[in-house]
Amino acid sequence: MSEIPMFPLGSVLFPYTPLPLRVFEPRYLTMIGQLLDEDDPQFGVVLIERGHEVGGGDRRSGFGTMARLVSVAADAQVLHTLAVGTARFTVEQWLDDAPYPRAEVTPLPELTWNDALTPLRTEAEAIVRRVLARTDSPWDADTELSEEPLAAAWQLAAIAPLGEYDQYTLLQSTTVGALLRQVIDLTLDAEALWTAE
Repeated sequence: MSEIPMFPLGSVLFPYTPLPLRVFEPRYLTMIGQLLDEDDPQFGVVLIERGHEVGGGDRRSGFGTMARLVSVAADAQVLHTLAVGTARFTVEQWLDDAPYPRAEVTPLPELTWNDALTPLRTEAEAIVRRVLARTDSPWDADTELSEEPLAAAWQLAAIAPLGEYDQYTLLQSTTVGALLRQVIDLTLDAEALWTAE
């Protein structure tokens, strides 16, 4: 178990997925400043289940992803940071938000890829890209995925046109096969809803 700085957000971060952030709240500016002094600057990201990102009073999920800080650029009163998701964890206990949110977390083992899952991954990718092409999503249907299969499976979960709670379900997958099957099922469910409208 380790104590880490936390950044609760209104969105889910997946392993192997980029996380651009505009940081302006004083507590998170302090956090990023301290992280920049570290050799391997990482922080935890969890979904806010209820409440707001600003000012506290939120309810935070107990499952999240570590984010490794890749770059930081300063603007007037704002930091533009880019991080990338690494390992998943469970939150054991929230600590005082002083000077920023912190928690004790337990890392989860990385999922393992099996080449027998290649057809399932191909099917999931085809469905996600087809539905992305028909919907208004922040991701493009031509979004490039990693050539590394495990990374690509997580990236598919990230670009699938789903809401935060469906994404949070995907984040909790215990096998790559389960992750890909849920990506397919949830994306088809979402497609059915759009075509019914």
